[in-house]
Amino acid sequence: MKLRVRLALTTAAVAIPITLGMGWVHKTVEANAHESVLSEYVVATMLEGGRESCEATPGTWSLQSPSFRGPLPPRGTLSAPPSEPAEGGAPPFPPDGPGGPGGRPKPPPNLGPGRAGMGMQLFAYDAGLSSRNPSAPPLDEALVKAMRRGADTASRSSGHGPHGPSELLVRMPWGSGPCAFVLVWKQEPPGEGKRGHALPPPELWLLPTLSALAGVLLTMAPVVRRLRQLTGEVRTFVRSAYQGTITSRGNDEISELARAFDEAGREVHAQMDLKEKREQTLRTFLENTTHDVMIPLTVLQGHLAELQQRAARGEPVDASTVTAASREAHYMAALIHNLGAAARLEAGEPAVQRAPVDLNALVERCMSRHRPIARQLGVALESAVPESPVIVEGDVTLIEQAVSNVVYNAVRYNSRDGHVAVVLERTPGEAFRLRVLDDGPGIPENELSGILERRVRGDAARTRGVHGHGLGLNIAWKVTVLHGWSLELGRSEYGGLQVDFLGELTPRSGQGTENPAAGIG
Repeated sequence: MKLRVRLALTTAAVAIPITLGMGWVHKTVEANAHESVLSEYVVATMLEGGRESCEATPGTWSLQSPSFRGPLPPRGTLSAPPSEPAEGGAPPFPPDGPGGPGGRPKPPPNLGPGRAGMGMQLFAYDAGLSSRNPSAPPLDEALVKAMRRGADTASRSSGHGPHGPSELLVRMPWGSGPCAFVLVWKQEPPGEGKRGHALPPPELWLLPTLSALAGVLLTMAPVVRRLRQLTGEVRTFVRSAYQGTITSRGNDEISELARAFDEAGREVHAQMDLKEKREQTLRTFLENTTHDVMIPLTVLQGHLAELQQRAARGEPVDASTVTAASREAHYMAALIHNLGAAARLEAGEPAVQRAPVDLNALVERCMSRHRPIARQLGVALESAVPESPVIVEGDVTLIEQAVSNVVYNAVRYNSRDGHVAVVLERTPGEAFRLRVLDDGPGIPENELSGILERRVRGDAARTRGVHGHGLGLNIAWKVTVLHGWSLELGRSEYGGLQVDFLGELTPRSGQGTENPAAGIG
């Protein structure tokens, strides 16, 4: 539903009860005015000669207006007004009767337009609210109770007529005698009862209602125009993949809505850019990963084929071939673990599961994992940890992968008869340091800073040469950053590479400083 139609219907829904209320008020005020006018008319008529005529012939006295038409109702009914006086009664308005000048009766009051055909009949009642005229209608119980409470006037309406009460009982000033009360009985002209339920006069409600409706529509015209403009801009904004901006002028609700659309569009655009970057990263990552996995897999297949051929010829197994095959399998396992860790790191903080981590046990697991390959490569792998556990808060899987990557690099790129040491120690200030040292060829000083600046995405340096570096160290660096630690690289005292993990302990594990270096064998 259009906004203007909705507003028009709302205005009509509000105007209808207001109009009905105005009609009720108008009808009530009009009825009270009619009652007051009739009361004054009756009192004036009785004071100007009607009392003498009534008291002279109380058994037959009654008066009716000249415009009255219709027969006299039977006693006890109010279905029609009487038009003929009772037997022996006086004519309704005799030519020489009391009333106006020249002996003419006082004319009925002017009750407004549309009253010409409305007849009125007057009947007299004594102080006991009984009439001596047998043609007088019996009084309604409500009128009787009102008079006994001391009211000057009491009325009863049939509920159909719009021209005041159908019965009005008036207390006379003298309050005694057969004419102490006078009943005004009037009948609506034919068809008036049906018109009683109509709306109040149009001049009372039509112009205000139309003015209010026109005012609402004119007031809402700029609002509707701005909403249509905003709708068009939003549609253009969406079709342009959320490029550009949405106009927002002013400080009202529509301007706030426009700014909200603009902010939402920028956020959607940023999310789309991020999604595109991630998709591009995933494509590059898959390309590099496929290349990295296929190389060791191809080499491993070659070694296994050679071993199969030797076995078929009955030749002894070449230990170097087995070692090379084992090395390639170990590399593939490490690469797959790194891919899983990289995926978790790409997911961000929600994927990190923090819990207390025992670094002593973690170091031992890393040593057990890499000792077989170190033994095959002729590299001595040793470790030293404090006697009491060193506990940190973090994700055990990521931390173990980071340490394992550094240890694996130190073993894999070392020389035969080389040495690799993993040393865990506490440092002053409730902190720890985990060092991985080797006496291999190391890395030139000018390349140390560039190693940690590399990223997983698009890193073409993940080669398998003697001096190759890439995914493993990058993951180790990201894990330390994620845990609020630091990763430092430098030349070891033995001439190779030294990698230090530095971080804070949990409160329960920081108990003194120990030097575990003596435990290295």
